[in-house]
Amino acid sequence: MTTAAVPATRLARALRDGVDDDGPLRAFRLARRTFLAGTRVDMGPLAAGLGVDRATLFRWVGNRDQLLTEVIWSLFVPTWRRAVAGAGGAGAPRVVDALTRVTRDVCSSEPFRTHLRREPDRALRLLTTRAADYQVRVTGAFADLLGGSGVVLPLPVPDTAYVLTRVAESFIYADLIAGAEPDAAKAAVVYAALLRCPAPSAPPPAPEEP
Repeated sequence: MTTAAVPATRLARALRDGVDDDGPLRAFRLARRTFLAGTRVDMGPLAAGLGVDRATLFRWVGNRDQLLTEVIWSLFVPTWRRAVAGAGGAGAPRVVDALTRVTRDVCSSEPFRTHLRREPDRALRLLTTRAADYQVRVTGAFADLLGGSGVVLPLPVPDTAYVLTRVAESFIYADLIAGAEPDAAKAAVVYAALLRCPAPSAPPPAPEEP
């Protein structure tokens, strides 16, 4: 699967390359705290809180969509790492366990659900389409796990990872898409069917929010 590249902002480069770019990183940290508090991330109040004008903030972090993408991705990464580290077994069962854990933990993240309820259309556009590169990053993380799993896949790794990402989205955003409850257990059944292994038993409860 391919998608159009999203231009990298100063913030994205600083986070990706580990560069100590003070302004963008200060803005990011404040935006992240705001998001975790369940408050809407708005550029005007954010700029005021940093003591800069909006033009400076935009130079640092790009537009609001780009900033939100970085904030949400920064929360997904440790969640994904915990899921992979906690997954049991080997091969396909381990992949399914990791995917089930991350789906469950994202479904149960209250700051994330608050954001989805507040801005459902924007959230779906940013997280599930090429309007941003969030979906590409998630698919890449899934592909990395698949590539090292030794599993015989029904499709090439990138395509299988994309399908699994779409399955995750279907159940994580079920309330927004179809008016149903988000359901990691149902996602697990589909993951297992695609990777031709038994569905896992329920993983342990999700950890507390960071």
